[in-house]
Amino acid sequence: MKSLILFSIIFACSFLRNVDSYNNLFPYQAIINFGDSISDTGNAVIHKPFPPNSPYGSTYFKHPAGRMSNGRLIIDFIARAYGLPLLPPYLNLTKGQDVKKGVNFAYSGTTALPKSFFDKRGIEVPEAAYSLGTQLDWFHKFKPSLCKSKIECDDYFKSTLVLVGEIGGNDINAIIPHKNITEIREFVPHIVQIISRVTSELIKEGAVNLVVPGNFPIGCNSYVLNTMNSDKKEDYDQFGCLKPYNAAIRYYHEHLRKALEILRQQNPHVNITYFDYYGATLRLFQAPEKYDFIWGKIKTFEVCCGLGGGYHLSQICGTGDAKVCPDPSKHINWDGFHLTEASYRLVAKGLIEGPFANPPLKPPPFKIPQE
Repeated sequence: MKSLILFSIIFACSFLRNVDSYNNLFPYQAIINFGDSISDTGNAVIHKPFPPNSPYGSTYFKHPAGRMSNGRLIIDFIARAYGLPLLPPYLNLTKGQDVKKGVNFAYSGTTALPKSFFDKRGIEVPEAAYSLGTQLDWFHKFKPSLCKSKIECDDYFKSTLVLVGEIGGNDINAIIPHKNITEIREFVPHIVQIISRVTSELIKEGAVNLVVPGNFPIGCNSYVLNTMNSDKKEDYDQFGCLKPYNAAIRYYHEHLRKALEILRQQNPHVNITYFDYYGATLRLFQAPEKYDFIWGKIKTFEVCCGLGGGYHLSQICGTGDAKVCPDPSKHINWDGFHLTEASYRLVAKGLIEGPFANPPLKPPPFKIPQE
């Protein structure tokens, strides 16, 4: 009898060690994502499908796949690095589908701020109907599919990574054609406030491992460079990016980081990581040759998918006679608004393997693939 009891104790201890070892190897058992086209894996195309011959997704998936790039997105690389499946879009879930490994609420073209905010200011942003607040409502409806009781939810979210964004880029994009750079800065507190509020709400719902990304250096964005083309040499930095627009994003980040620090102080039991999308992407534009991208005063910013005009943006990707470049892996920009899979891979690598996450996430069991 004593031998049986001793064996049971040894077996139990061995089992617990194996469980602990597994949890250390795979620190996140699920991912829940909010955001816009930077991380949408198929929500927006439920309402606006890509045509069958669309070049989106062509490099990796060989079909549109609901993503605004030629292949995988940052969120795809992150999921795979942690041994998780690619996130299914919320609007395309089927009855009985296993959702325990996570879900994606991101919606292409949407904003942090609600549609009413833009309507009051005479700015038309139809996709703002699926803003961060709407995505939070989706999450509230979806949560019972993940867990029922507080104990069950606490256990589930203990090993779940929740990404709040990137979101806010389309708020700024919507303003750019209508406002000057000073007025763009006036929108920053509103954007940060909604991101902070939703993050706080997710914490109340049980999230304890959160990521809040910053935004991209929009002064290097092909669309912005083409739309806000300046005749003043001093408006451009040595790499060809528009200085005032990158400065506006840095201003936005100052406010966002301060808001995150307040959230950390208010919730000491929670891990909140800031993803520096700005720094992880800016290095590509500053040294494209280092990452095997084509480079030159204009070529660095030329889109892979488009045709004619400045930066090949006269014909937008997927429309008219727009064409795809011979090798998308040599381009940073995909369509003027979004980056190529090659760029997103490098950004994801910088976030997961360092140094563009503060504080860093738990080490992933797998490396970001080279191809």
